[in-house]
Amino acid sequence: MGMAAFVNADTWRYAHEEYEGDVQDVYAHKFKEYIEENSDHSLKIYRFGELGESDDIMEQTQAGILQFVNQSPGFTGSLIPEAQIFFIPYLMPTDMETVIEFFRTSKAINEDFVELYEEQGLELLKMYPEGEMVMTVDEPITKPNQLNGKKIRVMTNPLLSSTYEAFGATPTPLPWGEVYGALQTNMIQGQENPIFWIESGGLYEVSPNLIFTKHGWFTTASMANKEFFDDLSKDEQKMIRKAADYAFNETIKHIDGLADKSLKKITDASDKVTVTRLNEKQIEAFKKRAPKVEKTFIEMTGDDGKELLEQFKKDLKAVEG
Repeated sequence: MGMAAFVNADTWRYAHEEYEGDVQDVYAHKFKEYIEENSDHSLKIYRFGELGESDDIMEQTQAGILQFVNQSPGFTGSLIPEAQIFFIPYLMPTDMETVIEFFRTSKAINEDFVELYEEQGLELLKMYPEGEMVMTVDEPITKPNQLNGKKIRVMTNPLLSSTYEAFGATPTPLPWGEVYGALQTNMIQGQENPIFWIESGGLYEVSPNLIFTKHGWFTTASMANKEFFDDLSKDEQKMIRKAADYAFNETIKHIDGLADKSLKKITDASDKVTVTRLNEKQIEAFKKRAPKVEKTFIEMTGDDGKELLEQFKKDLKAVEG
């Protein structure tokens, strides 16, 4: 399909990585709502698995088959190594209000990342948080050395692998579609995800011990094929940016309280589930291992990554006061 053909098409295509009703699906439908109310275009949304896994939908967006994609830095890291910054443990705050303010105001997120995505033929529309990361493991743990010898599933992301190596585990990259079965057969002994995803994906059924380590938030990003976006009129570009802003604000409302609701659904559904919330002393034992991961990030990304990290920390300091 040539660029002119899909610029003039009535229907734009948008793919994301999650299931019906999950955070990325909520964002996509709010984005669709704004576009369809404010233009003659319609938006066709594809959920997880309908067009393949995360890597597949990114390839289709870069090729111009899809106009929009929602992909998390956990996968984008292979294209844009600097996007792995979100996987440095204990870099991000964990209280929601501070996290949201950071995403709204950060220069690193709203300016620096835009340039990095452009280099890969992508127009970054919005980065947004989905929820605090939670580990599930085959037994309750409170110390890093209890992860020794355990295979923990990670996304295909070198820095996330470095995090779990630092924590003492054996990181095991697996596509999402294989995670449930791998937990069920003890091929892996754990994984990490936001609590709503653990609930919607039924992971608690086969990995029932939830560990709240406060080591980070799951972040994702919506973007457009840059050639497609650049060929739009200025008014249409402005409308798409407003749609992204609207979807962001509506999604933030959606995730407020979502973790508590999802945890209640899990504990109501299974009496095998245990919930461990690490105290400050226990968190400190994990936190002590974070500088090693930060060092690895700089080694992977060079001076550009180092500058981005410095800006990231500056932006965080501004919102943390």
